[in-house]
Order: sequence, then C-alpha cells, then structure tokens
Amino acid sequence: MKTIALAGNPNSGKTTLFNALTGSRQHTGNWPGVTVEKKEGRLKNHEDILIQDLPGIYSLSPYTLEEVVSRAYLVKEQPDMVLDIVDGTNIERNLYLTTQLLELNLPVVLAVNMADMVRASGNTLDLKKLSAVLGCPVISISALKKEGLDELTAELAKPQPTGHRPDSFEPQVLQALEEIQKLLADKVPPRLLYWYAVKAFECDERVLEELHLDPEQTRRLEAIVTKVEKEYDDDAESILTTQRYDYIEQILAGCFTKRATASSLTWSDKIDRVVTNRWLALPVFVLVMWVIYTIAMGQTVVSIGTMGTDWVNDVLFGEWIPNGVETLLTTLGVGEVFSSLIQDGIVAGVGAVLGFVPQILVLFFLLSILEDCGYMSRVAFIMDRLFRRFGLSGKSFIPLLVATGCGVPGIMASRTIEQDRDRKLTVMTTGFIPCSAKMPIIGLFAGAVFGQNAWVATSAFVIGIAAVVVSGIILKKFKVFAGEPAPFVMELPAYHWPTLTNLLASTWERGWSFIKRAGTLILASSIVLWFLQSFGIVNGSLSLVEDNNVSLLADLGRMLAWIFVPLGWAGDMAWKATVATFTGLIAKEEVVNTFGVLYAGLGEVSEEGTEIWAAVAADFSAVTAWSFLIFNLLCAPCFAAMGAIRREMNNWKWTLASIGYMCGFAYVVSLMVYQIGGLFTGEVAFNVFSVVAFALLGLLLVLLFRKGYSGRDDTIHTAMALESGK
Repeated sequence: MKTIALAGNPNSGKTTLFNALTGSRQHTGNWPGVTVEKKEGRLKNHEDILIQDLPGIYSLSPYTLEEVVSRAYLVKEQPDMVLDIVDGTNIERNLYLTTQLLELNLPVVLAVNMADMVRASGNTLDLKKLSAVLGCPVISISALKKEGLDELTAELAKPQPTGHRPDSFEPQVLQALEEIQKLLADKVPPRLLYWYAVKAFECDERVLEELHLDPEQTRRLEAIVTKVEKEYDDDAESILTTQRYDYIEQILAGCFTKRATASSLTWSDKIDRVVTNRWLALPVFVLVMWVIYTIAMGQTVVSIGTMGTDWVNDVLFGEWIPNGVETLLTTLGVGEVFSSLIQDGIVAGVGAVLGFVPQILVLFFLLSILEDCGYMSRVAFIMDRLFRRFGLSGKSFIPLLVATGCGVPGIMASRTIEQDRDRKLTVMTTGFIPCSAKMPIIGLFAGAVFGQNAWVATSAFVIGIAAVVVSGIILKKFKVFAGEPAPFVMELPAYHWPTLTNLLASTWERGWSFIKRAGTLILASSIVLWFLQSFGIVNGSLSLVEDNNVSLLADLGRMLAWIFVPLGWAGDMAWKATVATFTGLIAKEEVVNTFGVLYAGLGEVSEEGTEIWAAVAADFSAVTAWSFLIFNLLCAPCFAAMGAIRREMNNWKWTLASIGYMCGFAYVVSLMVYQIGGLFTGEVAFNVFSVVAFALLGLLLVLLFRKGYSGRDDTIHTAMALESGK
C-alpha cells in the first residue's frame, strides 16, 4: 500500500482537494490520544494508494497541536510521498511550508491550487521553472473546479524520486548546520539528519528533549548557535525564517509575474473593506448570523430547520413510528414491560436524538457556505482581539452563538477551532449559554415566582455569558490550558463560490458523526432513565408503576435531595426539584413536564407550565427560584449535548471533566446566590453554609485575579509523546 500525506496551509483548498481525489471512500476518526480529526481515503481508481489528510498547518514548528500531529506523522510514519497543496493566490506564504517539507528528504509533489483565480488576476506562474528550482513535480490545479486533477492523479501514481534539499540558507548558516550534523550523526537516522540539524539550530525544545544530548554536546551546540546569532544580531529561529522568505522571494522573482494594475485592491479586498471594517464588521456579522439562525432554528416561515425538527418530533416520532411500533407490538403480543422499554425507552430515546438532526443539518450546511466562501476566516479575525482577553479564541464566538439555539450544534461547531486548548475550553463553556430548551424553565419561574418580568430571561443570558467569561479567565490560568499562546496566524483567502458537492459532503459528515456518537450515548441514557421512571418498589417488590411519585427515580431523588440543601432546596419540594433536575438530563424542557407530573399529575403541560404556577410559587421563594434556575442553566446539559461533548473531546476523561466542571461551577454559583442572597432578603439566617459561600466567593476572586501558569506551552508534552510513539 502506497501512502501519500496531504499537507498544506489552512484555507488552501486542502479539504476540497482531498474530497475530489478520494470521493466518498473516506474514513474519519481522530489521531491517537488527541482530539485532532484524522481523515484518510483511497485515491480514485487506485485502490493501492491511500491518501492521509494531515491537519492544516502553516509550518512544522509546533505552535499548535495540529502542527505537532502533522510533524510527528511525517517524521515517524515516513509516508511514501507528500502531496503539498499551496494557494496560488498567496504563494509566497504557502511556499514556506514547502521548504520545510523538502528538508524531510521525502518525495514531494506540489499542487498549485486556485489556478483559475491566478489567471483571472492576470498573474502568471512558470511551473517548469518552479519545478526545476524546487526539484519536484509542480501541477497547476483548481480543486474547486476540478481542473488539472487527472494530471495530478497520474503524477501521484508514478514513483517519485526524493526531492532535493532547498538552498534556503546563507553560507554561515549552512556551515553551522554541517557542524551540527556531525554532532548528531550517531543519534538520528541519516535520512533525517539535516532536518534534525535545522531543528537543533532553532533550539526546538521537543527535538532537544528527544535527542538527549550530554552536557558536552549541549555546550558545543550552544556555541555553534550563539556564534551565528552574534553574527546576524538575531535569534536563531528568526534567522532561519528570514532566510527562508528571502529564498522564496528569489525563486518567485524568476518564475512568478504579477500584473501591474492601477489599483492594488481586488474584489475580495473591496468586500473586506466592508465586512472587516472597524465599525461595520460586527453589525454585518450579526446580520449574517441572524439570517442563518433564523433559517436553521428560528420560528418564521423560512425556518426550514425548525420545520424539519417539528415534523420529526411531532409526526415521525410523535405519531407514525410510535403508532406503528405499538401496532406491531400488540400484534406480536409483547408484554407490558418490554413494550414500555421499546416505546418509552428506545423509540423515545432515538427520537430525542433524531429530532435535532434537521436543525443540525441545515445549520451546518449554512455554516459550510460561510467556511467555503472564506467569510468564516474574517469572523475569527474580527472576534479574536475581544475573545483573547477572556482566554478564548476568536473562533469560539460561533459555537457560543449557535448554542443560543441548541447546545448540540454549538458544541459541534467548536471543531473549526484549530488550537486544541482553545477547542477544549470552548466545549467546556458552550453549555453555559441558555439554549432554546432551557427557555421553558426560565418561563416557568418568570411566570410563577417573578410576575412574568422580562428581566428574568435577559438576566439568564447575562449569567450564561458571565459564566463563559469567568470560566475562560480562570481555566486559562491552569497549566492544562495555559502556556504561551499560539500566534494568531489567519489567512484571509479570496472569496469564491462554494460547490454544492463540498457543502453536502461536509454537512453529511458532521450530521452522521452526531447521529452515530450522540445517538448511542443518549439511547443508553434514556433506557436507564426509563427504567428509573417506570419501575418502583411496591409491596416490597420491583414492579412497573404509573405514578412517578413512587418510582425508583423519585426514591433516588429523595436519597440525593440532601446534596442540594445548601442551595435552598428543602422541605417537600427538595426531592421534586432533584428529580426534575435529573429528568432535565434527557432534555431540559423535561424539567417543566416533570414538575407537571409531580405537582399536579398533569403529565404534559404547556411549554411554560402555567397550570402549575401557583403550586411552584408556594414552594419556591425568589432566592430559592434563582438558585434552582441558575443550577439548571449552568449544570450538565442534556444527554444529546453530552454525546456531542464526547464526540468532540474524543476522550472519556475530558468528557467527564467537562461535565464535572459544569456541575461544580453551577453548584458553587447557586450556593452563593442562595446563601448570600438569602442573608440580604432575610430568608436565610447566618450559618455554616454562609461561611462556605463567602469563602467560595473569595476563592473565585482569587482565581480570577491570580497570576496564571507561566510554564512552557503544554503541547510540548503531547508532542514528545506523539513523536516518541508512546
């Protein structure tokens, strides 16, 4: 089996090229031990050629986990060939990675993408001259329009000689590299000797740790590097970077010609003058996202996502499938218990998952349009400065915004964030944003306890946003999220029309991933909750019950109610509030339905539970209501969202840590609200939990304003594990 590694910068058209070369014969997973997505597929008409799609990277210097993964694969796995795709409209920046790939002593084929846009701009690139200088085949393609793909496929099928090393550096640097190669000759494979020498010259910490140099070798290396640094009056890494770009400039001077124009502004530049304008950028973005949100999750005549979800919930899984299954079970004479398991457990569980799918598919289709046309890169650029103050990436804004409609696609939208730490942090905090499923809870307490004041819903969003900001600041100060921030390098590709094939492929890939991963988790969880709700101890034996008040779930609620006593959940309402919180794990709107059953035996109640307002008002004071409301807004999301967290984290430890953090944070905030708020209203007398509340408030302030972890980038350790094969 011949293996080809597909490498390239983000937004260079790499995904489009991968889809064009492999078609539907793809396998998607994750790289071992990390949450970076891994894709591979067979080359069309060549079953013996496997294309490994590497994460989009700007260089082989490991600033991000994506660069760590790509470098580890190229160095340790040794693919048979590297297919390097470069953006022809931004060729100088893209060739930087090419020079590094050629240093790996692997056969390289260079695909210059967006050839149609290069021609349209009037620029010309002499492919033969570029190929002669780089010592590797160079093919002009347009992955979007499928130009040049046959020629590229034929080139990939041929055996290719090892590319020759580029003459990127000046004589002083080359002499230093020769000395370092002698120093490392017995420590690394000959094929990679030059590459390791370059990395040692750069003082790459991962490489130096891997080499295990003794003190004398370390001293000699430092002397070699220091000599060159003094000669150029610059640090080693900057010296190499500058000389690489000088080399690229020399290459392009002989084979790339730009058309002289009266105005240097392209039509993409003209659009950017509006969409990235200091004053217009945010209003334009809000308008774009409002349109997308309206179509995918709104309540208008154009909200096709909501229409699909309503049909799946109300018709497909509300009438057709349940009625059909009931008829089948009756015909087969299935017993009451097994029938309840099928209907209330399995069918209801599957329906709870698939109900989200229409909205998810529509949302991701629309987001794919923004990604493919180039606008999403502008959004990250616009939001990055603001979000970095809170420890989040500019790309975190999209998941948080999407989560106002539904947390599931919001969490899944975090996969567009390249930096692993930022992605994990976004996944852990996206659930704090009030989604549409939490609106019935807000409506219930706003009407029952707070006289239908509009500020209750407004404050719920403020609390959610504050939780994201506070969590971002606090978590970024811990070692696992801290370290030197990766440089924010964002290509702003030229705008272009996306293709329907790519949009459908991207949408289906994300939607199917959700169905497979989230579906299995929520299905299993729903069956467990079905068992707890449907069975109880009656006359000393376990049997099926119709009254939730005597179910195992109610018994469990009474057993666990003591946990929430510090939050003000006391008396007869304590176990009811506990049970409602647990059923909210199925779907947050189930909290209101559970109260309907427990308070009045009503079963299904209206969305805001108006039938039970009086009963709820009798049990909940204003402070207790706030405590319950805040806990359910900030604690663990529904099972579907937990499944999405599991999918994005790709690690049970991180999944449980995320859920645990949300529950812990919700508990702490609710405790402070009840204990401190109750002191001001006179509802709570000063007690030991009041001391705990003030202590937690003090701890929260310390965590907010303390100096954060200042060690090296934590991906160093991940890199060493990956590069050592552990």
